[in-house]
Amino acid sequence: MKVAILGTRGVPAAYGGFETLAEELSARLASRGHAVTVYAREGRVRERVPAWRGVEVVTVPTVAHKYLETVVHGALSGFHAAARAYDAVLVCNGANALACRLPRLLGSGTRVLLNVDGLERNRRKWNALGRLVYSASERLSCVLPDVVVTDARAIQRYYAERYGKESAFVAYGSDLPRPGDLSALAALGVAPGGYVLYVSRFEPENNPDAVVRGYRDVPGSRPLVLLGTAPYAGAFIQGVRAEAARDPRVLLPGALYGEAYRALLANAAAYVHATEVGGTHPALIEAMGFGRPVLVNDTPENREAAGEAALYWDAAVPATLTRLFGRLDAEPGLAERLGEAARRRAASLYRWDAVTDAYEALLAGGRPPACYDRPGGC
Repeated sequence: MKVAILGTRGVPAAYGGFETLAEELSARLASRGHAVTVYAREGRVRERVPAWRGVEVVTVPTVAHKYLETVVHGALSGFHAAARAYDAVLVCNGANALACRLPRLLGSGTRVLLNVDGLERNRRKWNALGRLVYSASERLSCVLPDVVVTDARAIQRYYAERYGKESAFVAYGSDLPRPGDLSALAALGVAPGGYVLYVSRFEPENNPDAVVRGYRDVPGSRPLVLLGTAPYAGAFIQGVRAEAARDPRVLLPGALYGEAYRALLANAAAYVHATEVGGTHPALIEAMGFGRPVLVNDTPENREAAGEAALYWDAAVPATLTRLFGRLDAEPGLAERLGEAARRRAASLYRWDAVTDAYEALLAGGRPPACYDRPGGC
């Protein structure tokens, strides 16, 4: 097939879950013989390249504006895709629902999938207009694409119950290659197994500030490494930095990707997950895939991902995180048992080859294999 992926910031991945999906899925589809194009945003990838991991990369401009960047880039990419007459297009982000019509603007029979992600309108960064736009996009998501894709069962149930819309469930993979270069740890002055890691965009509903407050009363000298940044969130990030300045153990290296990211993830003593909005979060299941004990903010989507292989806390009450670290220190072998349970769960449920099987079937007009999301897979 001739396939395109649009609506993300593009590849090489340098932001969040959709970018991880675009990179890992596109590379695997290309390795199976499909001609794959990923649309990238000017200035929003690690480097501007014409191709990446066997995939064509088309860089399209946008406007650097909190409320317009995604939709403008989605629209421009959609118009470009119309001239290409792809067999199938995967559009990412429910905000791009209107762009779903564009790839077949010139009368082609392009099949369009839309991955809506989580309930974006619930993010605290949006004002009333932003929430209204995302609410409208939810409704449009139910009628404009050929297939709606949801990455968590909780989001799938939401669309079914609120809109009566059936969607195809496809999550993410967790099986990243183990890192061979640990220089990122040395650069931060941390040792394997000697630090706690948090990874997410620094936005209010991802609660990096709550993680810092919860860690403040954890005894010992072990560093807390917070990986992340975010555009259009300067005031909030400044607040996180102010919180972090009260604890010299907190390290803020910004956002890291590729080998550096995998090195930090694979060697953390524990991984703290604090999101409250969204579906399945790649960083969480990737930490599980590396066998890290995970301490997870208790939401339905996060429980769906981590199941019984995690300890749960409440980001609204940072002291609950403090108590979990006390429990890890007090119960010999608990961290190892949790890490092994997380590794087994990730290997059973979150595999990139199975994700690719599911998307390949959907892009071709079929459905994911019946065994796609069963423990052990196909």
